[in-house]
Amino acid sequence: MSGTEMSGTEYQCPNEAITTTEAGTCGEISHALARVAKLHRITAGQLLRRLGLYAGQELLMMALWEHGPQRQTELIKLLGLDPSTVTRMVQRLEQAGLVHRQPDPADRRAVMVETTEQGRALRGEVADVWQELEDLTLAGLDTHDRAQLTRLLGLLEANLCGACRPC
Repeated sequence: MSGTEMSGTEYQCPNEAITTTEAGTCGEISHALARVAKLHRITAGQLLRRLGLYAGQELLMMALWEHGPQRQTELIKLLGLDPSTVTRMVQRLEQAGLVHRQPDPADRRAVMVETTEQGRALRGEVADVWQELEDLTLAGLDTHDRAQLTRLLGLLEANLCGACRPC
């Protein structure tokens, strides 16, 4: 993929992202998933930078677009992230003018987070970036392959949700 154009942004594929372990076949699928997840996040980050966002921030924005204003504690649960990570994310998004924080009228100790008009205006652009990311990720797969991949990833997700209950 190195050198491939992405709507005016050159993709940089880091060599360390595509290395394998000396373990050979030990955890071969897990290593492949880790490599793909890393490259997916790097690519998402490069695409999102065009909008002034970092990878992960769009997920917080998507949660607000879908669920409306949320207590920060609810965002932590929705995203499954560490409280300090969500706090930094919200602070950066607020500094960028994309979200606004205020005390919850029902509980002044709690903080409500909501999108600003500028944040709401990004919704379509984020959707476009996610579609571009999906197109890049699935290039070369036909409809049948995509359906199979979706089915298999669903099974893997169910396995992992059952094993450690993060879901």
